Amino acid sequence: MKVLSIQNLNKSYEKFALKNVSFSMQQGTIMGFIGRNGAGKTTTLKALLNYVHADSGIIKIFGEDFSDNEFLIKQKIGFVSGGVNYYPKKKLKIITEVTKRFYERWDEAAYKSYLERFKLDPDKKTDELSEGMKVKYQLALALSHHAKLLIFDEPTSGLDPVSRDDMLDLFITLVEEEQVSILFSTHITSDLEKCAKYVTYIKNGEILASTDKKSFLNSYRIVKGSSEQLTEEISKKLISFKRHMDGFCGLVRTENLPIDGEVEILPADLESIMIYIEKE
Repeated sequence: MKVLSIQNLNKSYEKFALKNVSFSMQQGTIMGFIGRNGAGKTTTLKALLNYVHADSGIIKIFGEDFSDNEFLIKQKIGFVSGGVNYYPKKKLKIITEVTKRFYERWDEAAYKSYLERFKLDPDKKTDELSEGMKVKYQLALALSHHAKLLIFDEPTSGLDPVSRDDMLDLFITLVEEEQVSILFSTHITSDLEKCAKYVTYIKNGEILASTDKKSFLNSYRIVKGSSEQLTEEISKKLISFKRHMDGFCGLVRTENLPIDGEVEILPADLESIMIYIEKE
């Protein structure tokens, strides 16, 4: 079952536009939504939640048209960003008391269990929390109304490596134990190598690819060779390349192989693919 489907989403600003953004994701999966800063990730997420009004497009969540069922659908969605920036001097228990009034399926017992699981002190103020604990607090709120779709906007940005790894383990556990679906926007591609099964890539407001991670990685290869091996014929096949002291390194679409010469052909990771695509 498709938990989310976006078709031809458009939103124009003076200096940026989303152009016919379309992708979908299946229930019980983690999808990485990747692209460099400013590519349109946050705008897309805000548009699909109606935090900004799209110019056009069709958004279906849990098989229902979002524009016709916004209130009911939002009861089943949790939105988590990289921090809690509202009411910095308020205690968590005060923010929770306000928040839970908006959700018909609020589960107080579940909320208390997540506070214990995440080691959150409800008497602490939000500005007393670490960045990782802020994300965990937002997760506690989302899961306590039994959200079945979690939408993360750069949740691990600014976290130290250990905290990020703990957070990714938590995402995997949530999918396995709680049967939730996660749309995970990030520019930290190493996070997705660990937890995501699917990848959607956005560049300059347009979707370049949306597929399973394995197929996406298999679509590209890294090419390495000496400066003398970088012929005009090879450079034309490369998406982009970088010169260095020992020669060159570039990215090629697998469909454009083989490449003549004794160059080295290597598997590509998400970070390398993003670097070379953005240089295209």
